[in-house]
Amino acid sequence: MSQKKLYECTVIINGGLEDDAIESAMAEVRNVITATGSDIDNVLEVGRRKMAYPISKQTIGSYAHIEFNAEASVIAGIEKTFRYDENILRFLIIQLSSPVLEMRKRVEKYSVVIGSPEDQISEEQQNAGNE
Repeated sequence: MSQKKLYECTVIINGGLEDDAIESAMAEVRNVITATGSDIDNVLEVGRRKMAYPISKQTIGSYAHIEFNAEASVIAGIEKTFRYDENILRFLIIQLSSPVLEMRKRVEKYSVVIGSPEDQISEEQQNAGNE
């Protein structure tokens, strides 16, 4: 039996879908990962964001980051399933090695998290509405 390794998957789902369709697409992504015997550690759903360039004529995507433990042999099967899902515009699966995890810990320790420009605009609008 192979040893499980830590992976991170970033998925962009078609942002033009209804909220229910996006939720069901995310559930399908989770099901594909867990069906291979992998364990999901963390899911961060970022939400809808404007993309830098159109993908399949779509300009808005719903982003999500999933950390999971899996055997190396199942990654190709997960990628193949994602490739044929028409709701998934893009995906990237990387193995989180020790240097990457150490760098991530340093960044979390010493950095200040600043929201995206969309978050800052919505906060300014809310503050203007409250005044």
